[in-house]
Amino acid sequence: MKELQPVSSRASVADVEYRSRPSVIAATVLHTGQGVAILDPGPSASLATLLDKLAKAGISLSDIRAVLLTHIHLDHAGATGTLVRKNPAIRVVVHQRGAPHLADPTKLLKSAARLYGDDLHSLWGEVLPVPESNLQVVAGGERLALGELALEVAYTPGHASHHVSYFDPKDGIAYVGDAAGIRISGRPFIFAPTPPPDIDLELWEETLRKLGAWNASMFVLTHFGPSTDTEEHLELFRERLHSWSAEVKRSLAEAGSDAEKAARFAKGVLDELRGAAAAVEIERYSVSAAPELCWYGLARYWRKKEAA
Repeated sequence: MKELQPVSSRASVADVEYRSRPSVIAATVLHTGQGVAILDPGPSASLATLLDKLAKAGISLSDIRAVLLTHIHLDHAGATGTLVRKNPAIRVVVHQRGAPHLADPTKLLKSAARLYGDDLHSLWGEVLPVPESNLQVVAGGERLALGELALEVAYTPGHASHHVSYFDPKDGIAYVGDAAGIRISGRPFIFAPTPPPDIDLELWEETLRKLGAWNASMFVLTHFGPSTDTEEHLELFRERLHSWSAEVKRSLAEAGSDAEKAARFAKGVLDELRGAAAAVEIERYSVSAAPELCWYGLARYWRKKEAA
């Protein structure tokens, strides 16, 4: 696989080959005319691969001027503190809700440990703090100047309360993190990443309207890469999100433990995937967002609504 896959004259995707698997996590390299910015660099566990691919493309660590984060989940942002330690000149753009957890990742790691247990470090690698002086905090609505690039920033929660997306109006490309789901190899099956703890379907619906209003010619997904049929993409994703939500809501009234319900849900997802994707692609979907965890995120959403 090439070091960098161009998606426009000013942007490329680097496959960080997470856990030696291609097409799971894409870091985006934005060529600003004054060095590069890395959007969602991925976890520290795959940082060596990212830096190696950048070096082979002629991009050194000192060329990295900024890191742009869609959100602070470890598969997107885990390597950020390590990058800043290696190059203290890097500025890090992050939503205001996520910024405190980059400066002090204690709570972030405690939350992640509830999902991943003793596998946390082996899965994601080290998570180092980012000095507050390196943080550029955004709320959504800003216009971000990066050398020759000017990106619009939108607050796009639903998957995470601290999620933002970036839009390059000149190229018509929206960099959307997990806000528009997971799509492997351009398959029509668009997976809804709904792990705990922040899932909010009402906010996510508003996010999808925002993404649609950009009229983007391309979405770049962290899982994985470019999707060019953006209007259809949003509609397929909306359908998946709502169907999974309804299925999880129904399951809450069924017999059995949460673990049993999550396992039944995951089996149904994987059975459906087998009719839509190759075996290797099914694994990539599952690594990007485990179906069992997606059940738990939606179950938490419905239980909070019921309690309210």
